[in-house]
Amino acid sequence: MRDGRTAALIAVMLGGVWPVGTPAVVEAQARRGPPPVPPDASPPMTVEAYDPRSTLVVPENPVSRAAFPFVDVHLHLNGLMPRAQMDQLVRDMDALNLAVGVNLSGGSGTQLARQVEAFEAAYPGRFVVFANVDFSDIADPEFGALAAARLEADVAAGARGLKIFKSLGLWITDAAGQRVPVDDARLDPIWAKAGELGIPVLIHSADPAEFWEPMDERNERWLELRLRPRRRQSGPPSFEQVLGEQLNMFRRNPETTFIAAHLAWLGHDLGRLGRLLDEIPNMNVGLGAVIYEPGRQPRFAREFFIEYRDRILMGKDSWAPDEYPTYFRVLETADEYFPYYRKYHAFWRMYGLDLPDEVLRKVYFENALRVIPGIDRSRFR
Repeated sequence: MRDGRTAALIAVMLGGVWPVGTPAVVEAQARRGPPPVPPDASPPMTVEAYDPRSTLVVPENPVSRAAFPFVDVHLHLNGLMPRAQMDQLVRDMDALNLAVGVNLSGGSGTQLARQVEAFEAAYPGRFVVFANVDFSDIADPEFGALAAARLEADVAAGARGLKIFKSLGLWITDAAGQRVPVDDARLDPIWAKAGELGIPVLIHSADPAEFWEPMDERNERWLELRLRPRRRQSGPPSFEQVLGEQLNMFRRNPETTFIAAHLAWLGHDLGRLGRLLDEIPNMNVGLGAVIYEPGRQPRFAREFFIEYRDRILMGKDSWAPDEYPTYFRVLETADEYFPYYRKYHAFWRMYGLDLPDEVLRKVYFENALRVIPGIDRSRFR
C-alpha cells in the first residue's frame, strides 16, 4: 500500500495501532516473526522418569484412617519377626484402623505352628494365619491325600485358611516335566478338605493379561514391564487358559469357599467379573494390589461394589502403611484425579467411589467375618 496516510486510517478504523516506521518497515517486521528459540537447556527426559505435577485444583479429602475397623485378607508377614518390629507393625495397624491382619505366608507344619504361636503370644486376636501347600512331592501317587492330611493338621495347629500362590498354573511341574494346571485332578482332595474344614482358599492365578501381550506402544503395562522385565509372560499357558482353569476348579468344588486374589485380574472388565460372580456363588474376590482398577472407573465400579458388596474383601498385599490411604480415599470419598502410589502399576489418576457405609462395612470386615473362621468379632462392634 503506497499511501501511508490511508493505511494508517484503515489501521485506526480496525482498532489497531500503527507501529512506528514506514509501511515497508512494518511489513518487513511482520515477516520477521518471533525471535529464535533459545537452546534447550532442560535435562534429558525418559518416559520412565516423566511424572508431571497436576495443575488441577479440586476439593481434596485425603483419608489416613479407615472409616471402620477392617480385616486385611492379603498380607505377607513373618510371625517370627523380632518383637520390636512386631510392636511397630501393630502401632501402624492401629493408626490405620486395621483390626486384624491375615498372614498368607504361613507355610505348613512346624513353620506354621510357630508363626501362629508367636502372633498369639504377642498380640492375641490381631493376626490370622493361612497355610500353604507344599508341592515338592507332587510326583507321589498319593500326593492329594497327603496334602489334604497336612492341611488338616495345619488347621488343627491354628491355620484359618489356605493360600495358593501363582506358581500353581504357571511354573510348578510334575515328575514328567509337565505344567500342573490349576484344575489338575490330583489337587481335588485339597479343595475338598478345605470345604470339609470350613476354611476359605485364597488363590492367586495368572497375572495381568497385558503381561502376555507384545511389549509395544499399545501395551497398558509397558512401563511396569520395562521396570520389572521378569514379570513378562510368553506362554503357554495363556492368560485365558490359566484363568479358565481357576474358574473350572471353583465350579467343580461348590462346597468350598474361594477368594480370587487381585479381583481375579478382571478389574479392568467388571462386567465380566460380575457375570462370573453370578454364575459361581462360592467365588469371592480380594482387592489386593488392584485398587487402581476401580479407581479409574468410579461410576461403573461404584455400581459393581454396591451390587456385589457381599463378595468383595479388603486386602492390600505388600505391607506398606503409607499406601493404605489410597485405598481408603478410593473407597470412601468422591475425590477426583488424585495420584496412585506406584507409577509403574498405574500411570493414571484415581477417583473416589464414595461408597455407602453399608457397603464399606461389608468390604472392610463383615465379609471377612463370614468367610474366615476364628476372627475375633469383638474388634468390630
